[in-house]
Amino acid sequence: MTTTVKTKKLSLVQAVTDGLRTMLAEHEDVVLLGQDIGKNGGVFRATEGLFEQFGEDRVIDTPLAESGMIGTSIGLAMNGFRPVVEMQFFGFIYPGFNQLVTHATRIRARTLGRYHVPMVIRAPYGAGVRAPEIHSDSMEALFTHVPGLKVVVPSNPYDAKGLLIAAIEDPDPVLFLEPMKVYRAGRAEVPETKYTVEIGKAEKLSEGEDVTVLAWGAMVPTMKKAAKNAEKALGISCDVIDVRTLYPLDKETISESVQKTGRVVIVHEAHETGGVSGEIASLINDTSFLYLRSPIARVTGFDTPVPVFSLENDYLPNEQKIERAIEKVVRF
Repeated sequence: MTTTVKTKKLSLVQAVTDGLRTMLAEHEDVVLLGQDIGKNGGVFRATEGLFEQFGEDRVIDTPLAESGMIGTSIGLAMNGFRPVVEMQFFGFIYPGFNQLVTHATRIRARTLGRYHVPMVIRAPYGAGVRAPEIHSDSMEALFTHVPGLKVVVPSNPYDAKGLLIAAIEDPDPVLFLEPMKVYRAGRAEVPETKYTVEIGKAEKLSEGEDVTVLAWGAMVPTMKKAAKNAEKALGISCDVIDVRTLYPLDKETISESVQKTGRVVIVHEAHETGGVSGEIASLINDTSFLYLRSPIARVTGFDTPVPVFSLENDYLPNEQKIERAIEKVVRF
């Protein structure tokens, strides 16, 4: 017997909206908080229509005060709600960092499991949209270093809805990063009904034998194009992996791939020093060192603030940089 799942074509940001609508309809304890997310629908319209559908008690406009938004959400979460709080941009989260790191991520341990904080912080992030300073930051590594906090990054509409629902159902805090560059880059079939994508599970996008290439968020489409170019121009086949969850990392999928190919290229738009690529390299060292046939290569942003928009294309990893790294590790 086969079952047909109804789908609709959505962009990534529309899939976020669909995930929020699904959970608001199913669970009365889900509430949304953020600046201008009500009648205005949010700066990227991720909550468009939800205020009218669910009302001002479920879709709540807040003052411009990220610390207050996160602090209020912690209180709501400890008292039976499942708040989803929106940062207008990831770079605006810094005033709320104290609430997140000092309280939200410690409540379970602090109360010996009596209380927990089932809250989601959504944050549009990344460069490539010609935004001004602080609107394009990729500081995900700061948060993967915080015990008690999961960090997820979808790269496509299907994963966006499934991961968001999984995040809202998670009993502990989840940072949900939404890559702005691919918010409306294309549409894909997304189930109309509820489903989840497992947090902590990477996805292998294509099979190869020569090198493992890993990325997340807006770098995934760029990585896929570079891998195809490498195969076509150089005859190099790539295991292409969308990491999807930055904490906890999917050790099994990453190590299995590396132990097959023996070569690795890690791509992220965040700064190189202290980036998540360093943690992945450490994971590979722990699990697969003796399988390596060449040094691990990283293709990243530079160790500078994200530059003004006229220099963004030079700052970000591109297909050519990734392809050169793929060739370098294979020809080593």
